[in-house]
Amino acid sequence: MPASSKTVRVRYAPSPTGDFHVGGARTALFNYLFARHHGGKFILRIEDTDQKRYNPQALGWLLGGFRYLGLTWDEGPQAGGDYGPYVQTERLEIYQQYCRELIERGAAYRCFCPPDRLEAVSKDLQARGLNPGYDRHCRALSAQEAERRAADGESHTVRFKMAIEGETSVHDVIRGDISFPNSNLQDTVLMKSDGIPTYHLANVIDDHLMEITHILRGDEWVNSLPLHSHLYAAFGWEPPVMAHLPLILNPTGKGKMSKREDRAPDGRLLPVFVRTFEEMGYLPEAMVNYLALLGWSYDDKTEIMSREELIERFTLERVNASPAVWNYEKLDHLSGYYMRQLPVEELASRLLPFVRAAGYDPGGERMLKVSPLIQERITTLSDAASKFTFFFADELAPYDTSELIPQKGDAAMALTSLRRAREVFLTAEFNREALDAKLRAEADAAGIKPGQMFQPIRVAACGRKAAPPLFETLEVLGRETCIHRIDQAIRKLELQ
Repeated sequence: MPASSKTVRVRYAPSPTGDFHVGGARTALFNYLFARHHGGKFILRIEDTDQKRYNPQALGWLLGGFRYLGLTWDEGPQAGGDYGPYVQTERLEIYQQYCRELIERGAAYRCFCPPDRLEAVSKDLQARGLNPGYDRHCRALSAQEAERRAADGESHTVRFKMAIEGETSVHDVIRGDISFPNSNLQDTVLMKSDGIPTYHLANVIDDHLMEITHILRGDEWVNSLPLHSHLYAAFGWEPPVMAHLPLILNPTGKGKMSKREDRAPDGRLLPVFVRTFEEMGYLPEAMVNYLALLGWSYDDKTEIMSREELIERFTLERVNASPAVWNYEKLDHLSGYYMRQLPVEELASRLLPFVRAAGYDPGGERMLKVSPLIQERITTLSDAASKFTFFFADELAPYDTSELIPQKGDAAMALTSLRRAREVFLTAEFNREALDAKLRAEADAAGIKPGQMFQPIRVAACGRKAAPPLFETLEVLGRETCIHRIDQAIRKLELQ
Protein backbone atom coordinates (compact mmCIF):
# COMPACT_ATOMS: atom_id res chain seq x y z
CA MET A 1 0.00 0.00 0.00
CA PRO A 2 1.48 3.44 -0.88
CA ALA A 3 2.55 5.41 2.20
CA SER A 4 0.18 8.22 1.30
CA SER A 5 -2.89 5.94 1.62
CA LYS A 6 -2.04 4.66 5.10
CA THR A 7 -3.06 6.23 8.40
CA VAL A 8 -0.73 9.20 8.69
CA ARG A 9 2.15 8.76 11.12
CA VAL A 10 4.76 11.50 11.33
CA ARG A 11 7.61 12.08 13.72
CA TYR A 12 9.80 14.84 15.07
CA ALA A 13 13.17 13.30 15.88
CA PRO A 14 15.64 15.78 17.41
CA SER A 15 19.13 15.12 18.70
CA PRO A 16 19.43 16.29 22.34
CA THR A 17 22.62 18.28 21.81
CA GLY A 18 21.47 21.82 22.61
CA ASP A 19 18.64 24.20 23.29
CA PHE A 20 15.33 23.90 21.44
CA HIS A 21 15.69 26.26 18.47
CA VAL A 22 12.78 27.97 16.71
CA GLY A 23 13.81 26.22 13.49
CA GLY A 24 13.25 22.89 15.16
CA ALA A 25 10.01 24.17 16.64
CA ARG A 26 8.76 25.09 13.15
CA THR A 27 9.55 21.57 11.92
CA ALA A 28 7.81 20.02 14.93
CA LEU A 29 4.78 22.26 14.42
CA PHE A 30 4.42 21.34 10.74
CA ASN A 31 4.52 17.65 11.66
CA TYR A 32 1.96 18.22 14.42
CA LEU A 33 -0.39 20.18 12.15
CA PHE A 34 -0.07 17.61 9.36
CA ALA A 35 -0.88 14.75 11.74
CA ARG A 36 -3.85 16.52 13.29
CA HIS A 37 -5.17 17.61 9.87
CA HIS A 38 -5.21 14.00 8.68
CA GLY A 39 -6.38 12.47 11.96
CA GLY A 40 -3.03 10.70 12.28
CA LYS A 41 -0.35 10.26 14.92
CA PHE A 42 2.43 12.64 15.93
CA ILE A 43 5.46 10.80 17.33
CA LEU A 44 8.35 12.24 19.31
CA ARG A 45 11.58 10.25 18.97
CA ILE A 46 14.87 11.16 20.61
CA GLU A 47 17.89 10.51 18.38
CA ASP A 48 20.68 10.50 20.94
CA THR A 49 23.30 8.36 19.20
CA ASP A 50 25.72 11.34 19.04
CA GLN A 51 26.91 10.80 22.60
CA LYS A 52 29.89 13.15 22.26
CA ARG A 53 27.55 16.12 21.80
CA TYR A 54 24.80 14.89 24.12
CA ASN A 55 23.52 17.58 26.51
CA PRO A 56 21.59 16.27 29.54
CA GLN A 57 19.56 19.51 29.73
CA ALA A 58 18.43 19.35 26.11
CA LEU A 59 15.53 16.94 26.61
CA GLY A 60 14.08 19.12 29.34
CA TRP A 61 14.29 22.20 27.13
CA LEU A 62 12.63 20.28 24.30
CA LEU A 63 9.74 18.90 26.35
CA GLY A 64 9.24 22.26 28.04
CA GLY A 65 9.08 23.93 24.64
CA PHE A 66 6.56 21.37 23.40
CA ARG A 67 4.33 22.02 26.39
CA TYR A 68 4.61 25.80 25.98
CA LEU A 69 3.59 25.55 22.32
CA GLY A 70 0.89 22.98 23.03
CA LEU A 71 2.45 20.34 20.77
CA THR A 72 1.01 17.22 22.36
CA TRP A 73 2.64 14.05 21.09
CA ASP A 74 0.78 10.76 20.75
CA GLU A 75 3.78 8.48 21.20
CA GLY A 76 7.23 8.98 22.63
CA PRO A 77 8.95 9.78 25.93
CA GLN A 78 6.44 10.18 28.78
CA ALA A 79 3.61 9.18 26.41
CA GLY A 80 4.54 5.59 25.64
CA GLY A 81 3.24 3.76 22.59
CA ASP A 82 3.35 0.43 20.79
CA TYR A 83 6.48 1.18 18.76
CA GLY A 84 8.99 2.00 21.50
CA PRO A 85 11.49 2.46 22.86
CA TYR A 86 11.45 6.01 21.50
CA VAL A 87 15.02 6.84 22.56
CA GLN A 88 17.62 5.51 20.15
CA THR A 89 20.26 4.49 22.69
CA GLU A 90 17.65 2.07 24.03
CA ARG A 91 17.40 0.44 20.58
CA LEU A 92 21.04 -0.45 19.88
CA GLU A 93 20.44 -4.18 19.51
CA ILE A 94 17.84 -3.48 16.84
CA TYR A 95 20.28 -1.43 14.77
CA GLN A 96 23.07 -3.98 15.13
CA GLN A 97 20.75 -6.75 13.94
CA TYR A 98 19.76 -4.84 10.80
CA CYS A 99 23.33 -3.75 10.17
CA ARG A 100 24.40 -7.41 10.12
CA GLU A 101 21.60 -8.06 7.67
CA LEU A 102 22.95 -5.41 5.29
CA ILE A 103 26.42 -6.99 5.47
CA GLU A 104 24.98 -10.43 4.74
CA ARG A 105 23.10 -9.04 1.74
CA GLY A 106 26.29 -7.46 0.40
CA ALA A 107 24.83 -3.97 0.74
CA ALA A 108 27.33 -2.91 3.42
CA TYR A 109 30.90 -3.81 4.35
CA ARG A 110 33.30 -3.58 7.27
CA CYS A 111 35.95 -0.87 7.06
CA PHE A 112 39.13 -1.36 9.08
CA CYS A 113 40.89 1.86 8.03
CA PRO A 114 42.24 3.77 11.07
CA PRO A 115 41.39 7.49 11.49
CA ASP A 116 44.86 8.68 10.43
CA ARG A 117 44.59 6.86 7.09
CA LEU A 118 41.11 8.25 6.48
CA GLU A 119 42.36 11.76 7.09
CA ALA A 120 45.37 11.31 4.79
CA VAL A 121 43.22 9.84 2.00
CA SER A 122 40.73 12.67 2.19
CA LYS A 123 43.48 15.32 2.03
CA ASP A 124 45.09 13.56 -0.93
CA LEU A 125 41.82 13.42 -2.86
CA GLN A 126 41.22 17.08 -2.18
CA ALA A 127 44.74 17.99 -3.29
CA ARG A 128 44.08 16.22 -6.60
CA GLY A 129 40.91 18.23 -7.16
CA LEU A 130 38.61 15.33 -6.30
CA ASN A 131 35.81 15.13 -3.78
CA PRO A 132 37.36 14.60 -0.34
CA GLY A 133 36.20 11.52 1.54
CA TYR A 134 36.86 7.81 1.55
CA ASP A 135 38.55 5.87 -1.28
CA ARG A 136 36.52 2.67 -0.67
CA HIS A 137 39.73 0.80 0.24
CA CYS A 138 37.97 -1.91 2.29
CA ARG A 139 35.12 -2.37 -0.16
CA ALA A 140 37.23 -4.91 -2.07
CA LEU A 141 37.86 -7.13 0.98
CA SER A 142 36.31 -10.56 0.72
CA ALA A 143 33.48 -11.31 3.11
CA GLN A 144 35.59 -14.10 4.64
CA GLU A 145 38.57 -11.84 5.37
CA ALA A 146 36.39 -9.09 6.78
CA GLU A 147 34.59 -11.62 9.00
CA ARG A 148 37.88 -13.07 10.23
CA ARG A 149 39.37 -9.68 11.10
CA ALA A 150 36.22 -8.63 12.90
CA ALA A 151 36.18 -11.94 14.83
CA ASP A 152 39.79 -11.27 15.86
CA GLY A 153 38.63 -8.06 17.50
CA GLU A 154 40.08 -5.61 14.97
CA SER A 155 38.41 -2.22 15.30
CA HIS A 156 36.15 -1.34 12.39
CA THR A 157 33.15 0.59 11.19
CA VAL A 158 30.44 -0.54 8.77
CA ARG A 159 29.92 1.43 5.56
CA PHE A 160 27.11 1.38 3.04
CA LYS A 161 28.02 0.15 -0.44
CA MET A 162 26.71 3.09 -2.48
CA ALA A 163 26.12 2.83 -6.23
CA ILE A 164 29.03 4.32 -8.17
CA GLU A 165 27.60 4.89 -11.63
CA GLY A 166 24.44 6.57 -12.87
CA GLU A 167 22.32 8.80 -10.69
CA THR A 168 19.82 8.58 -7.88
CA SER A 169 16.47 10.34 -8.26
CA VAL A 170 14.16 10.96 -5.33
CA HIS A 171 10.78 12.65 -5.25
CA ASP A 172 10.15 15.38 -2.71
CA VAL A 173 6.59 16.62 -2.22
CA ILE A 174 7.74 20.23 -1.93
CA ARG A 175 10.67 20.28 -4.37
CA GLY A 176 9.62 17.69 -6.92
CA ASP A 177 12.11 15.21 -8.39
CA ILE A 178 15.72 15.69 -7.27
CA SER A 179 18.62 13.85 -8.96
CA PHE A 180 22.08 13.18 -7.54
CA PRO A 181 25.06 11.89 -9.58
CA ASN A 182 26.20 8.70 -7.86
CA SER A 183 29.82 9.57 -8.63
CA ASN A 184 29.56 12.33 -6.01
CA LEU A 185 28.22 10.05 -3.27
CA GLN A 186 30.22 8.46 -0.47
CA ASP A 187 30.21 5.02 1.14
CA THR A 188 28.83 6.50 4.34
CA VAL A 189 29.52 5.00 7.76
CA LEU A 190 26.40 3.29 9.14
CA MET A 191 27.82 1.78 12.32
CA LYS A 192 30.64 3.33 14.32
CA SER A 193 33.45 1.30 15.85
CA ASP A 194 31.81 1.48 19.29
CA GLY A 195 28.69 -0.29 18.00
CA ILE A 196 26.56 2.83 17.96
CA PRO A 197 24.80 3.58 14.65
CA THR A 198 25.07 6.85 12.81
CA TYR A 199 22.02 8.98 12.23
CA HIS A 200 21.45 7.57 8.76
CA LEU A 201 21.07 3.91 9.72
CA ALA A 202 19.11 4.45 12.92
CA ASN A 203 16.84 6.98 11.28
CA VAL A 204 15.83 4.72 8.40
CA ILE A 205 15.32 1.65 10.59
CA ASP A 206 13.22 3.55 13.12
CA ASP A 207 11.07 5.23 10.51
CA HIS A 208 10.30 1.84 8.98
CA LEU A 209 9.65 -0.01 12.24
CA MET A 210 7.54 2.85 13.60
CA GLU A 211 5.54 2.85 10.35
CA ILE A 212 6.22 6.50 9.58
CA THR A 213 4.27 7.45 6.46
CA HIS A 214 5.57 10.97 5.85
CA ILE A 215 8.87 12.60 6.74
CA LEU A 216 8.72 16.37 7.17
CA ARG A 217 12.19 17.60 8.05
CA GLY A 218 14.52 20.54 7.51
CA ASP A 219 16.10 21.54 4.23
CA GLU A 220 19.55 20.59 5.54
CA TRP A 221 18.71 16.88 5.11
CA VAL A 222 18.11 17.04 1.35
CA ASN A 223 21.62 15.75 0.63
CA SER A 224 20.84 12.64 2.70
CA LEU A 225 18.06 11.62 0.30
CA PRO A 226 20.13 9.37 -2.00
CA LEU A 227 21.69 7.42 0.88
CA HIS A 228 18.34 6.96 2.61
CA SER A 229 16.70 5.99 -0.66
CA HIS A 230 19.32 3.29 -1.27
CA LEU A 231 19.04 2.07 2.33
CA TYR A 232 15.30 1.56 1.95
CA ALA A 233 15.93 -0.30 -1.30
CA ALA A 234 18.63 -2.47 0.29
CA PHE A 235 16.22 -3.55 3.01
CA GLY A 236 13.39 -4.01 0.52
CA TRP A 237 11.25 -1.44 2.31
CA GLU A 238 8.93 1.19 0.89
CA PRO A 239 10.21 4.67 1.81
CA PRO A 240 7.93 7.25 3.42
CA VAL A 241 6.74 10.29 1.50
CA MET A 242 9.48 12.92 1.73
CA ALA A 243 9.02 16.66 2.29
CA HIS A 244 11.93 18.97 3.05
CA LEU A 245 10.86 22.22 4.67
CA PRO A 246 12.28 25.58 3.58
CA LEU A 247 15.25 27.16 5.28
CA ILE A 248 14.65 29.96 7.79
CA LEU A 249 16.79 33.02 7.10
CA ASN A 250 17.79 35.68 9.61
CA PRO A 251 15.95 39.05 9.59
CA THR A 252 18.33 40.44 6.96
CA GLY A 253 17.38 37.63 4.58
CA LYS A 254 21.07 37.12 3.79
CA GLY A 255 21.93 34.09 5.88
CA LYS A 256 20.59 31.25 8.00
CA MET A 257 18.75 32.02 11.21
CA SER A 258 21.37 32.13 13.93
CA LYS A 259 21.86 29.12 16.16
CA ARG A 260 22.78 31.44 19.01
CA GLU A 261 21.01 34.33 20.65
CA ASP A 262 22.39 37.78 20.03
CA ARG A 263 21.54 41.41 20.58
CA ALA A 264 20.52 44.07 18.12
CA PRO A 265 22.57 47.29 17.86
CA ASP A 266 20.06 48.94 20.21
CA GLY A 267 20.72 46.26 22.83
CA ARG A 268 17.46 44.40 22.32
CA LEU A 269 17.72 40.63 22.76
CA LEU A 270 17.22 38.64 19.56
CA PRO A 271 16.03 35.29 20.91
CA VAL A 272 16.23 32.08 18.91
CA PHE A 273 15.47 29.47 21.60
CA VAL A 274 11.88 28.54 22.37
CA ARG A 275 12.33 28.77 26.14
CA THR A 276 13.61 32.36 25.81
CA PHE A 277 10.45 33.40 23.99
CA GLU A 278 8.46 31.75 26.76
CA GLU A 279 10.52 33.50 29.45
CA MET A 280 9.99 36.82 27.68
CA GLY A 281 6.26 36.25 27.81
CA TYR A 282 5.36 35.76 24.18
CA LEU A 283 1.93 34.20 24.06
CA PRO A 284 2.04 30.60 22.78
CA GLU A 285 -0.95 31.37 20.55
CA ALA A 286 1.16 34.02 18.78
CA MET A 287 4.23 31.79 18.54
CA VAL A 288 2.25 28.94 16.96
CA ASN A 289 0.54 31.30 14.52
CA TYR A 290 3.85 32.92 13.57
CA LEU A 291 5.83 29.68 13.19
CA ALA A 292 3.11 28.27 10.95
CA LEU A 293 3.62 31.18 8.53
CA LEU A 294 7.34 30.45 8.11
CA GLY A 295 7.22 28.73 4.76
CA TRP A 296 3.49 27.98 4.66
CA SER A 297 0.43 30.08 3.90
CA TYR A 298 -3.27 29.47 3.64
CA ASP A 299 -3.73 32.12 0.96
CA ASP A 300 -2.16 35.46 0.02
CA LYS A 301 -3.91 37.52 2.71
CA THR A 302 -4.82 35.50 5.82
CA GLU A 303 -2.33 35.74 8.68
CA ILE A 304 -4.32 35.50 11.91
CA MET A 305 -5.29 31.87 12.47
CA SER A 306 -6.14 29.93 15.60
CA ARG A 307 -4.67 26.50 16.28
CA GLU A 308 -7.93 24.91 15.16
CA GLU A 309 -7.91 26.87 11.90
CA LEU A 310 -4.28 25.95 11.25
CA ILE A 311 -5.06 22.27 11.75
CA GLU A 312 -8.04 22.48 9.43
CA ARG A 313 -6.14 24.33 6.70
CA PHE A 314 -2.61 22.89 6.79
CA THR A 315 -1.52 20.99 3.68
CA LEU A 316 1.91 20.25 2.21
CA GLU A 317 0.76 21.70 -1.11
CA ARG A 318 0.84 25.16 0.48
CA VAL A 319 4.41 24.81 1.79
CA ASN A 320 6.81 26.98 -0.20
CA ALA A 321 10.22 25.67 -1.26
CA SER A 322 11.75 29.15 -1.01
CA PRO A 323 13.42 30.19 2.26
CA ALA A 324 11.37 32.03 4.87
CA VAL A 325 12.70 35.16 6.59
CA TRP A 326 12.40 35.56 10.36
CA ASN A 327 10.71 38.83 11.33
CA TYR A 328 10.69 39.84 15.00
CA GLU A 329 8.39 42.80 14.30
CA LYS A 330 5.75 40.54 12.77
CA LEU A 331 5.93 38.23 15.77
CA ASP A 332 5.52 41.22 18.07
CA HIS A 333 2.48 42.31 16.06
CA LEU A 334 0.88 38.87 16.41
CA SER A 335 1.71 38.68 20.11
CA GLY A 336 0.12 42.09 20.68
CA TYR A 337 -2.96 41.03 18.72
CA TYR A 338 -3.45 37.86 20.75
CA MET A 339 -2.81 39.80 23.97
CA ARG A 340 -5.73 42.08 23.15
CA GLN A 341 -8.04 39.11 22.53
CA LEU A 342 -7.60 37.64 26.01
CA PRO A 343 -10.43 38.07 28.52
CA VAL A 344 -9.27 40.37 31.30
CA GLU A 345 -9.41 37.60 33.89
CA GLU A 346 -7.25 35.35 31.70
CA LEU A 347 -4.78 38.15 31.02
CA ALA A 348 -4.45 38.93 34.72
CA SER A 349 -3.83 35.26 35.48
CA ARG A 350 -1.09 35.04 32.87
CA LEU A 351 0.53 38.34 33.88
CA LEU A 352 0.74 37.65 37.60
CA PRO A 353 3.61 35.10 37.48
CA PHE A 354 5.73 37.50 35.40
CA VAL A 355 5.09 40.40 37.76
CA ARG A 356 5.95 38.23 40.76
CA ALA A 357 9.10 36.94 39.04
CA ALA A 358 10.20 40.60 38.74
CA GLY A 359 9.98 40.95 42.52
CA TYR A 360 6.52 42.46 42.95
CA ASP A 361 3.46 40.96 44.60
CA PRO A 362 0.40 42.99 43.64
CA GLY A 363 -2.10 40.23 44.39
CA GLY A 364 -4.77 38.93 42.11
CA GLU A 365 -7.25 41.75 42.77
CA ARG A 366 -4.76 44.50 41.91
CA MET A 367 -3.64 42.57 38.82
CA LEU A 368 -7.24 42.31 37.69
CA LYS A 369 -7.60 46.09 37.91
CA VAL A 370 -4.29 46.80 36.15
CA SER A 371 -4.78 44.37 33.26
CA PRO A 372 -7.42 46.29 31.27
CA LEU A 373 -5.36 49.48 31.61
CA ILE A 374 -2.26 47.98 30.01
CA GLN A 375 -3.79 45.38 27.68
CA GLU A 376 -3.54 47.65 24.62
CA ARG A 377 0.02 48.66 25.52
CA ILE A 378 1.86 45.38 25.97
CA THR A 379 3.32 42.93 23.48
CA THR A 380 4.62 40.29 25.87
CA LEU A 381 3.62 39.24 29.37
CA SER A 382 6.94 40.49 30.75
CA ASP A 383 6.10 44.01 29.55
CA ALA A 384 3.79 44.44 32.54
CA ALA A 385 6.68 44.28 35.00
CA SER A 386 9.27 46.06 32.83
CA LYS A 387 7.16 48.93 31.45
CA PHE A 388 4.53 49.50 34.13
CA THR A 389 6.45 49.15 37.38
CA PHE A 390 4.68 52.21 38.80
CA PHE A 391 1.61 50.02 39.37
CA PHE A 392 3.53 47.57 41.55
CA ALA A 393 6.58 49.29 43.09
CA ASP A 394 6.46 51.02 46.46
CA GLU A 395 8.66 53.81 45.12
CA LEU A 396 8.93 55.27 41.64
CA ALA A 397 12.09 55.05 39.61
CA PRO A 398 13.91 58.42 39.50
CA TYR A 399 12.57 60.85 36.92
CA ASP A 400 13.64 64.31 35.75
CA THR A 401 11.90 67.15 37.56
CA SER A 402 11.43 68.94 34.24
CA GLU A 403 8.92 66.22 33.29
CA LEU A 404 6.55 67.75 35.86
CA ILE A 405 6.40 71.07 33.99
CA PRO A 406 3.35 71.16 31.69
CA GLN A 407 3.61 72.24 28.07
CA LYS A 408 3.49 76.04 27.80
CA GLY A 409 3.57 76.17 31.60
CA ASP A 410 6.11 76.66 34.37
CA ALA A 411 7.09 75.30 37.78
CA ALA A 412 4.55 77.52 39.50
CA MET A 413 1.75 76.07 37.38
CA ALA A 414 2.97 72.55 38.14
CA LEU A 415 3.07 73.26 41.89
CA THR A 416 -0.42 74.72 41.83
CA SER A 417 -1.71 71.66 39.97
CA LEU A 418 -0.07 69.23 42.37
CA ARG A 419 -1.19 71.05 45.53
CA ARG A 420 -4.79 71.27 44.32
CA ALA A 421 -4.65 67.57 43.33
CA ARG A 422 -3.40 66.71 46.82
CA GLU A 423 -6.41 68.40 48.38
CA VAL A 424 -8.71 66.47 46.04
CA PHE A 425 -6.99 63.21 46.93
CA LEU A 426 -7.51 63.87 50.64
CA THR A 427 -11.26 64.31 50.44
CA ALA A 428 -12.71 62.91 47.21
CA GLU A 429 -14.14 59.47 46.72
CA PHE A 430 -11.28 57.54 45.16
CA ASN A 431 -12.86 56.34 41.94
CA ARG A 432 -12.31 57.45 38.36
CA GLU A 433 -15.58 59.34 37.99
CA ALA A 434 -15.16 61.40 41.14
CA LEU A 435 -11.49 62.13 40.49
CA ASP A 436 -12.23 63.17 36.93
CA ALA A 437 -14.94 65.62 37.98
CA LYS A 438 -13.03 67.06 40.97
CA LEU A 439 -9.71 67.56 39.15
CA ARG A 440 -11.38 69.21 36.15
CA ALA A 441 -13.21 71.55 38.53
CA GLU A 442 -9.92 72.43 40.24
CA ALA A 443 -8.28 73.14 36.87
CA ASP A 444 -11.15 75.45 35.95
CA ALA A 445 -10.97 77.23 39.30
CA ALA A 446 -7.21 77.74 38.92
CA GLY A 447 -7.52 78.96 35.34
CA ILE A 448 -5.36 76.09 34.08
CA LYS A 449 -6.21 74.02 31.06
CA PRO A 450 -7.09 70.44 32.09
CA GLY A 451 -4.28 68.98 29.97
CA GLN A 452 -1.75 71.25 31.63
CA MET A 453 -2.96 70.30 35.08
CA PHE A 454 -3.07 66.59 34.38
CA GLN A 455 0.52 66.29 33.12
CA PRO A 456 2.29 66.98 36.43
CA ILE A 457 -0.24 64.76 38.21
CA ARG A 458 0.42 61.94 35.75
CA VAL A 459 4.21 62.26 36.05
CA ALA A 460 3.99 62.48 39.84
CA ALA A 461 1.85 59.34 40.03
CA CYS A 462 3.56 57.28 37.31
CA GLY A 463 7.03 58.79 36.90
CA ARG A 464 6.44 59.32 33.17
CA LYS A 465 4.39 61.36 30.72
CA ALA A 466 3.07 58.41 28.74
CA ALA A 467 0.83 56.22 30.87
CA PRO A 468 -2.58 54.53 30.81
CA PRO A 469 -5.70 56.70 31.31
CA LEU A 470 -5.04 59.00 34.25
CA PHE A 471 -8.16 58.63 36.38
CA GLU A 472 -8.32 54.86 36.07
CA THR A 473 -4.62 54.73 36.98
CA LEU A 474 -5.11 56.91 40.04
CA GLU A 475 -7.99 54.72 41.20
CA VAL A 476 -5.87 51.57 40.91
CA LEU A 477 -2.89 53.17 42.69
CA GLY A 478 -5.12 54.22 45.58
CA ARG A 479 -5.36 57.28 47.81
CA GLU A 480 -2.35 56.61 50.03
CA THR A 481 0.09 55.92 47.19
CA CYS A 482 -1.10 58.89 45.15
CA ILE A 483 -0.75 61.35 48.05
CA HIS A 484 2.73 59.98 48.84
CA ARG A 485 3.87 60.42 45.25
CA ILE A 486 2.30 63.87 44.93
CA ASP A 487 4.20 64.93 48.07
CA GLN A 488 7.47 63.68 46.57
CA ALA A 489 6.82 65.62 43.36
CA ILE A 490 6.01 68.80 45.28
CA ARG A 491 9.30 68.50 47.18
CA LYS A 492 11.19 68.03 43.90
CA LEU A 493 9.77 71.26 42.53
CA GLU A 494 10.26 73.22 45.77
CA LEU A 495 13.93 72.23 45.91
CA GLN A 496 14.81 73.22 42.35
